[in-house]
Amino acid sequence: MKRISILIFTFLIIISCSSEYIPRIIENIEIQEFKIDSTNIRAIQGTNSETIYYVGSKGDFGFTADGGKSWLIKHITYQDSIIPNFRSLAKNGDNLFALSIANPALLYKISKNKTALVYTENHKKAFYDALQFFDDGKHGIAVGDPTEECASIILTSDGGNSWRKISCANLPKFAEGEAFFAASNTNIKTMGSTVWVASGGTKARVLKSEDYGVTWDIFETPIIQGNGPQGIYSIDFTDEKNGIVIGGDYSKPEENKGNKAITKDGGKTWTLVANNQNPNYKSCVQYVPNTNGKEVFAVGKTGISFSNDSGNTWTEVSKESYYTIKFVDKDTAWLSGSQKIGKLILK
Repeated sequence: MKRISILIFTFLIIISCSSEYIPRIIENIEIQEFKIDSTNIRAIQGTNSETIYYVGSKGDFGFTADGGKSWLIKHITYQDSIIPNFRSLAKNGDNLFALSIANPALLYKISKNKTALVYTENHKKAFYDALQFFDDGKHGIAVGDPTEECASIILTSDGGNSWRKISCANLPKFAEGEAFFAASNTNIKTMGSTVWVASGGTKARVLKSEDYGVTWDIFETPIIQGNGPQGIYSIDFTDEKNGIVIGGDYSKPEENKGNKAITKDGGKTWTLVANNQNPNYKSCVQYVPNTNGKEVFAVGKTGISFSNDSGNTWTEVSKESYYTIKFVDKDTAWLSGSQKIGKLILK
């Protein structure tokens, strides 16, 4: 029995070692680019290598289902005169949800044959920044800048048909000048029933809820902070413990001091990495799926950077300017920027 046990143990070690992911070395990339007329595109939802949905700054919603050969684009207006500036987009089953910035806040449910307004908010300080659904499809969350002494957070528990705003009595207080960034729709990350939200401005912190946004904690980070354009612009997690944040100072995009950090305890504590090294300011960071949290991409107006050691060291792989990136598999990602969509294929 002892000999058999030893053999089984040895076999398991061999299997474990052989299944360890070996990250790729990527020094440059090629992107297929598609021009989109007269729009700023900061929110995308890619579903596979052929299909991507986007919303833009001119009230536009568009998609391709044939890899970019053809595009279907529609324009949404509110009360025949207000053109929504969309910077948030989430997919829930066959439906998409698009959220505008500024006053009035407008959240639309876009179905195959119908577009319906499911939430509005009129307030001079209204400014919603990002929108995501949870894994179960019933729960969703959108976050915005404070209209009172806390973040603006709205929730749904019926798949997006109705939304309600959380009272400040149930949220951590924000510092004066603390807010969110509507840069890439990636300052929210959901996983299971947990959600993390990253802030910036006078404070760069991470809010966390483990019960679909009912109760909240807030944690400090060492990311650069203190004034309006500084802070965390994007957050991602590869599992419930390991995550990464990135950002910097939008007004000084070439600087790279204090703009990226990693957590290994679910967001409670954060450690700066690769300080004073590439990448500089970035508006979006995303783990590459099925790489065991080893491979990470970061994009922004300063170009595209890649890490194959969980974000500890980086290589610039393109000088192309993009706001956001969304991987649909290990080898394919969609990107969006100023008047353009990109398709990145890793080989």
